Amino acid sequence: MTGKCQRIRYVKPFTIAAFQKCTKVFPPCKLNILEEKNVNSSMFRKLFLRGDIPCHRSFDRQKQQCHRKPMYLMWKVAPQDLDYSYYLPIFFDGLCEAALPYKLIARYGIHDLLNAASDKIRSVIPCLIIPIKNALNTKNCDIIMATLRIIQHMCMLQPCVAFDLIPYYRQILPILNLYYGSDINMLDGIDYDRCGRLNDEIEKTLMMLEKCDCEDKIYLNIKYCIPTYESCKYH
Repeated sequence: MTGKCQRIRYVKPFTIAAFQKCTKVFPPCKLNILEEKNVNSSMFRKLFLRGDIPCHRSFDRQKQQCHRKPMYLMWKVAPQDLDYSYYLPIFFDGLCEAALPYKLIARYGIHDLLNAASDKIRSVIPCLIIPIKNALNTKNCDIIMATLRIIQHMCMLQPCVAFDLIPYYRQILPILNLYYGSDINMLDGIDYDRCGRLNDEIEKTLMMLEKCDCEDKIYLNIKYCIPTYESCKYH
């Protein structure tokens, strides 16, 4: 075989064939960690189509203009009279919806429930972690931003929510670490419509969580999950 071109053979890694002559190992496959995941139909959509959700869309344009929303919800029962331990997790489950009108009904429904009875939020937080985590894990920028705005809304109404979330930071924050600072050092490749706005929402959410703490417990937990985060208190 000397003096002749030998054909290179590709083999699987971590096998005996990888040690043979005239062989090369297959390169590792490329993984896109920010690839959006397909979301199956949520429990919220099933219950809404079945008529078990006590609200529906209103097509009154005057009310839409009054509330400055593209859609206005009409409630069959006053939101503050509902069982929050049952309905609020269901609405949060609809955060992972990307199809209209389900995603808007879920988001506006959550904001209406939070405004109606903010004193009931803290007791339901353990039931909201899995829906929030599922929404963030979709890696859909629109869904992530909507979820972050809801967390901000919760912190504005009840600052103690930031403390109640401390045991769950390691479930919620790691996915945000993938996007945090994603618009830095990209030169002319910055995507202002996607990474920029999402990064701003992440920064705003982390700052609101940290400002509710006086003993730096929240900051330490954020720093553990997002090492590049810098405290907003010492700038």
